[in-house]
Amino acid sequence: MFRTAVLGGRGTGMGFRGLGLDFFPAGSAEEAKEAFRRLTRESEGEYAIIYVQENLARDLEHEIARYKDVPSPAIIFIPGREGPLGLGQAALKAAVEKAVGTDIL
Repeated sequence: MFRTAVLGGRGTGMGFRGLGLDFFPAGSAEEAKEAFRRLTRESEGEYAIIYVQENLARDLEHEIARYKDVPSPAIIFIPGREGPLGLGQAALKAAVEKAVGTDIL
């Protein structure tokens, strides 16, 4: 059975745990890189979806890029407590352009 993980700031875990998702807290860029590598390598195939808080995704750009053309795990950006940074919307727009061949958003 595939699982869903959330990688985010320490203050955001309670809600996701309440939904039954696995939460991996990261307070710094280095902690985020370590957790992301653990999620994608050590537990390879275990997580089908990994939600990454946008402010941490900026620091994980190179690691996340490795997974943009593979079906699993799907890396999805979510806004943090400071609000959306636009990374999720930009990733969605790029995926739609690649699938459709033009910008329809």
